[in-house]
Amino acid sequence: MKFMLFIMPTIPATPEERVRLRPIGRNTERYQQMLEEVRELAKLADDIGIDALGLTEHHFHSEGFEISTAPLLLLADLAARTRRIKFLTLGLVAPTWDPIRLAEETAVLYQLSKGRFLAGFARGYQARWSNVLGQKYHVTNTASDGSALDQRNREVYEEVVALVKKAWTEETVDFKGKYYEVPFPYEDGIRGWPPAETTARAGAPGELDAEGVVRRVSVVPRPYQEPHPPMFQPFSVSESTIRYTAQNDIVPYVLTSYPPDFRKSCELYRDVAGKSGRKLGLGESLAVVRSVHFGKTEADAMKLLRHAHTEQTWNQWIGLFGFWEAFRTPADAERFPLNPYTPLPRSEWTAERMVKARYAYAGTPEQVTKGIADLRSIHESRGDLEWFGWFFDQGLMPFDEQKRQLEQFGEHIARRFR
Repeated sequence: MKFMLFIMPTIPATPEERVRLRPIGRNTERYQQMLEEVRELAKLADDIGIDALGLTEHHFHSEGFEISTAPLLLLADLAARTRRIKFLTLGLVAPTWDPIRLAEETAVLYQLSKGRFLAGFARGYQARWSNVLGQKYHVTNTASDGSALDQRNREVYEEVVALVKKAWTEETVDFKGKYYEVPFPYEDGIRGWPPAETTARAGAPGELDAEGVVRRVSVVPRPYQEPHPPMFQPFSVSESTIRYTAQNDIVPYVLTSYPPDFRKSCELYRDVAGKSGRKLGLGESLAVVRSVHFGKTEADAMKLLRHAHTEQTWNQWIGLFGFWEAFRTPADAERFPLNPYTPLPRSEWTAERMVKARYAYAGTPEQVTKGIADLRSIHESRGDLEWFGWFFDQGLMPFDEQKRQLEQFGEHIARRFR
């Protein structure tokens, strides 16, 4: 099993400081403190054998959570300070990017790191920024509700990712999609290219037609390793996403955690991949994201889970976007039915639910090891899970405690299961 340290770069602060120093996201001193924490964690993860470090992409977060405004820049900085660990974007929100620029900048990071880049793309769920940055496609955030707006987001996402793959793998590219064209305008081409003779002699074959009109473009640089960086998609809960990733050789990071439901996702991915010509074992080319907290006792670990992860990360931020729905169990069907849809109330947003749904592993090293061993087997299903992503509480507990947790993970989990 491979391990990914998943960090949502967060300004270190107590809840009270976030109010007192508002907007803390624009506080240079605290931002520098966050950078130093992330750099130290990356170097420590590199030393203890973590396989990859993953970052999100988000914008406008004045509150200080998920300050991951330019993840490719930050990952380039981290790559220059480390030796072997790889870096993963979870994910670059494709419907807000120009696809050619996305292909270029990811290829540059792949080259800078000499192959230590894993490309994760997402659809975008936060309206405050994805609606603003995605306006050129008239696209909004995804609601995963099957609506017309949700379908448009999916269309743009799939078109952008398809063009990125073409730009990575083909010497020259032309493309006429529903939302994007290369060249533009596609039918007319680009006329009056001044160095046409130079391009005809030294450029990629096929860029110009016989009249010197630009008909294709060559996206440089090419990826460091062919055909392109391994591809990932966060955080999968829907059947449609599982099917799409299985058909397109993309590793999904699955958030659904209740064992029978997670097992169904694994089986669906394996079966759809098989129909697409990829013969995989159960858990192969598949990833999860989970939380882990170590303590001298289970009570100590639960206190950390409750304070740093549940009360801050989830109940002040990420859970407010609907992610608690990933932790449903059959016992919820009667009290909080899906039809008509009744969301889990805030009274149910607890650390105990996270543990019961098998999303959170909190306890002594022995208890956590036992839980992850069961998860690796896809809960006694004779599977072999390929990727485990640890949703880490950077910025939300004292830095000495962050390092202690990471060291414990390296000693008791990474060393054993790698």
